[in-house]
Amino acid sequence: MISRVLQRPTLVLNRHWQPIRVATVARALVLLWNETARVVDPADFQTYDWHDWSRLRPRQGEAAVQAVTMRLRAPEVITLTECDRLPKMTVTFSRRNLFRRDRWTCQYCGRRPESESLTIDHVIPRSLGGVSRWENCVLACSDCNRRKANRSPRDAGMRLRRQPKVPRWSPLFAFHDIQIESWSKFISEAYWNVELEV
Repeated sequence: MISRVLQRPTLVLNRHWQPIRVATVARALVLLWNETARVVDPADFQTYDWHDWSRLRPRQGEAAVQAVTMRLRAPEVITLTECDRLPKMTVTFSRRNLFRRDRWTCQYCGRRPESESLTIDHVIPRSLGGVSRWENCVLACSDCNRRKANRSPRDAGMRLRRQPKVPRWSPLFAFHDIQIESWSKFISEAYWNVELEV
């Protein structure tokens, strides 16, 4: 139970209160202890250092971490005390991020099979000069991948449901399926829908 709470997501803001990433509760508590972050209470925007936060008692039903001598509330939002820059605004091209961008869906037939049945397809095959990058790779189910084979979609008589693009960056890209209600006070609606805007 404790390890599950420590792995919960915490929204990280820079010192100007702009969202820059998502960390675990464990990491957030380390930053708080090291005085490089303060917890933000989403209810009234009050900030707390370690001393103040450790004195607050968890509310009924609220996620908390049991330490040897105290129970700590699991922070949902923290703000860094020194960092004022924004992170690099690009999404790394990777297998995991490609699955997220395409929402575990075949880009030819629209089916959502088990992830083991999905493959990464090069729209322009590598044998025809295609490269591995956002604009040339899509998810395809095994059937569509076999049907397309080593051809372009046009040569195979197939159509892509949407053109592959570089996804728009968001601090939530890695946690696209997690939406903590209190975060909406710090994140615009566009961030929640980042994957719809590729």
